[in-house]
Amino acid sequence: MVTGLEVRDVTVTYPGTPPVLAVDGVNLAVAQGEIVGLLGPSGSGKSSLLGAIVGIVPLTSGAILWDEVDVKNTPVHERGFGLVFQDGQLFPHRTVAGNIAFGLEMLGVSRIDREKRVTDALTLVGLEGFGSRRIDELSGGERQRVALARSLTPRPRLLLLDEPLGSLDHDLRDRLAMDVREILEATGSTAIVVTHDPDEADIICSRIVRMDRGRLS
Repeated sequence: MVTGLEVRDVTVTYPGTPPVLAVDGVNLAVAQGEIVGLLGPSGSGKSSLLGAIVGIVPLTSGAILWDEVDVKNTPVHERGFGLVFQDGQLFPHRTVAGNIAFGLEMLGVSRIDREKRVTDALTLVGLEGFGSRRIDELSGGERQRVALARSLTPRPRLLLLDEPLGSLDHDLRDRLAMDVREILEATGSTAIVVTHDPDEADIICSRIVRMDRGRLS
């Protein structure tokens, strides 16, 4: 039995005149515990492929399998996949702890368990004592740590990171990239990291695949 993610002959086409072929028959396997970098220039189809895997971009054709079960018709919130965007997309009206707890609330996790898992997540990402802070009090790097913690606390079976450090300056990206690698390894996460930065991919990922014009090479 194949364990982990299998992307099989996936095509994504956006409507237009003519239609735009964003992902062109892609095949990709990611083993459990593997951190795969998806490297390529802007417009190469990386984010479209990520969106198709998590379920926010509809497939034109193909299949998305986890442990050999096709999840392409499974609702996004039932796939057990987490997604981290470039800007984090944190809730400004919630505290740091409130942001991290959001996914646990959606899953119906009890308050006591939520509090423990939020505390553990803050420690994991190096933000002990930050739980009561407002989002606008944080630096860019701290916000991305919160976004990572929020995605990890529901314990997703697959974590997808779309240019997670792209909005940060170069020096901070390098420092945080190593932290992200250590966090993913510490949690045994299976992950795909989309980036256009080869150095970032080398630091974070255990394997790198390249994408251009909708195809993997």
